[in-house]
Amino acid sequence: MSGGAATLTDGARSGGPAGVPSNRFLARAALLTAAFTAAGALLGLLRDQLLARTFGAGPDSDAFLVAWTVPEFASTLLIEDAMALVLVPAFSRALALRAEAGAAGPDPVLGLVRTTLPRTAVGTAAAAALVAAAAPLLVPLLAPGLPEQRLAVDCTRLTATCVLSFALAGYFSAALRAHGRYLAPAAIYVAYNTGIITAVVLLGPAWGVRAAAAGVAAGGALMALVQAPSLVGRLRRRATGAADRDRGADRERGGDRDRGADRDRAAAAGGVVLALVAPVIVFAVGRQSQVLVERFLAAPLPAGAISHLNYAQKVAQLPMVLSLMLCTVSFPVIARAIAAGDREAARRRAERDLLLAGVIVLVGAATVAAAAPQIVGLLFQRGAFDAADTAATASVMRVYALGLLGHALVSALGRCYFSASRPLWFPAVAMGLGVAANAALGALWVDRWGAAGIALANAAGITLTAAVLLAGTGRRQVPLSARTVVAGLARLVAAAAAATTAGRLCASWTAHPLLGAVLAAAAVLAVFVLAAHALRAPLVPHLTRAALRTPLPRPLSRRHRHAPTPDAPLDRDVPLRRHRPG
Repeated sequence: MSGGAATLTDGARSGGPAGVPSNRFLARAALLTAAFTAAGALLGLLRDQLLARTFGAGPDSDAFLVAWTVPEFASTLLIEDAMALVLVPAFSRALALRAEAGAAGPDPVLGLVRTTLPRTAVGTAAAAALVAAAAPLLVPLLAPGLPEQRLAVDCTRLTATCVLSFALAGYFSAALRAHGRYLAPAAIYVAYNTGIITAVVLLGPAWGVRAAAAGVAAGGALMALVQAPSLVGRLRRRATGAADRDRGADRERGGDRDRGADRDRAAAAGGVVLALVAPVIVFAVGRQSQVLVERFLAAPLPAGAISHLNYAQKVAQLPMVLSLMLCTVSFPVIARAIAAGDREAARRRAERDLLLAGVIVLVGAATVAAAAPQIVGLLFQRGAFDAADTAATASVMRVYALGLLGHALVSALGRCYFSASRPLWFPAVAMGLGVAANAALGALWVDRWGAAGIALANAAGITLTAAVLLAGTGRRQVPLSARTVVAGLARLVAAAAAATTAGRLCASWTAHPLLGAVLAAAAVLAVFVLAAHALRAPLVPHLTRAALRTPLPRPLSRRHRHAPTPDAPLDRDVPLRRHRPG
C-alpha cells in the first residue's frame, strides 16, 4: 500500500480478478479509514471542548452555531451522501472504459473531469457567493429572535465558503475512492478540525467567535488541499503516457467528435445516476433538516439554548456513531446477498445487525442518561462553560438519549432500503413525516419545557420515522421481519431501562465526576447483561460467551483454531467459503 493507500490494481495482483480489490486490500483500506475517522472524531471532541472553554454557552456561541448550519448541510450534500453517490459510479464507469480502451483514444477519466469539475466549481462558487450575500436575510429565517444577529451574519459569510470547498473536497474524495485511494479522503476531517482548532487558538483572543467561523473556512479549504496532490498524481499517470502520443492521431480521426460524444454519454449517464440517487438526497436532506428545526425553535429562548442543544446532541450521539460502524461494514454484505438472490441470507444478516446495533446504542444511551452531569462536566466544564451550563446541557442530553435508538434504526434501515437495485422513495417519505412531527411537537412543547421540549420532539420525530420504516419493510421487498426485530428490541429496551436506573443510582454515590461516570458505566453494563439474560433478549448471551472466550483461543494449535464454534452466530448469517485443510 503505497503511501498508506492502495490502488485497484494492487487488489487485483493480490489474487482477485482484474479491477476487483481483494479482501485483504479492503480490510487494509477499512482499517486505514477507521483509524483516520477515529482521529478526526477525537479532534472534533477537542474542538468542541475548546469552543466551550473559550466561548462558553451564550449569545456569541449561539450566533456561531447558527452560521455552522451552512457547513453542516454542505457536508451532508457535498461530501457524505449526494456527491459520493453521483460521482463514485461515474468515475468507476470511466475507469472501466479506460481499461477496455487501453492506451488508444481519449482518456474517459480525464474527459469526465474536464466535463464535471469546472461546472461543479463554478456552480458551487456561485452558490457560496449567494449564501454570503443573502446572509442578512438567511440568519433571521434560520433563527428568528437571535440576540446577536449581526455576529451571526458575519460568521455565516465566513462559513459560506464551505459550499465551494466542501464541493471540491467531496469531488476529490469520490474520484480518489473510485481509483482505490483511501488515505487522503480519510484524512479530510483531521484537516478540517485542525483548521478550526488552529484558528481559535491563534485568532480567538482578537476576533472572538468569528475566529471559529474563520477556522471553518480554513478547515474546508484544507479538506480540498490535502486531496488535490493525490488526485493530480492519479490523473497524470494516464495523461503523460500513451494518451499524449495518440493526441495527434485523435485529431485526424475526428477526436473532437469522439470527445463530444463521450461528453454527451457522460451527461446522459449523470442524469440517470442523479435520478437514481434523488431519493437518497431527499432522505439525507430530511435528516439534516432536524437541526434547522431545533435552532429555529431555540433562537427565541434565553441565550445559550442553542449551545446547550448542540453540545448535548454531539455527546449523546456518540453511541449511535459506534453502532453505525457495524451497519456500514455489513451493508455491502447485504447488498451482495440481495444481488445474488439469497434474500434469506440478507434477511438474517440485516436482522442480526439491527439487533446488534440496538444493543450497542442502548448500552450507550443508558450510560448517557445515567451519568449525563458527570460526562458533561468532565468534557466541557472549564473556562467560560460554567456549572449552570453543565446542568442545562445534561438535562437536555438525557432527553436526547430517548431518541438514540430511533436515530440508529433510521440510519441502519435506510441502508437496507437503498441496497435494492431500484430507487425507493418510501424512506424519504417516512423521513418527511418524522421531520413534520418534530416541528409540530417542538412548537407545542418549547413554551412548556424549553430546550428539553425541543429535544423531546426530536426523539419523538425520529422514533416515528423508525417505526414507519420498520412497518414498511415487508411490503417493499426489504429483507426484514419487522415482528422479529420489534420483539427483540422491546426486550433490549426493557433491559436498558433497568440498567439506566442502576447506573443513575451508582452515579449519585460520589460527587467526583470521573468516579461517578465510571461507576455508572460499570453498573449499566452489568445490569444490562443480567437483565437481558433474564428477559431472554437476543444476541446478548452470544456476545457474553464470545467476550468470555476471547482470551482462550490464543494458545490453541492451528488445527484447533479453525474448528467450528457452534455458539458463535456471527458467521452463520451469510455463509462464507472457507478453505478446508487437506
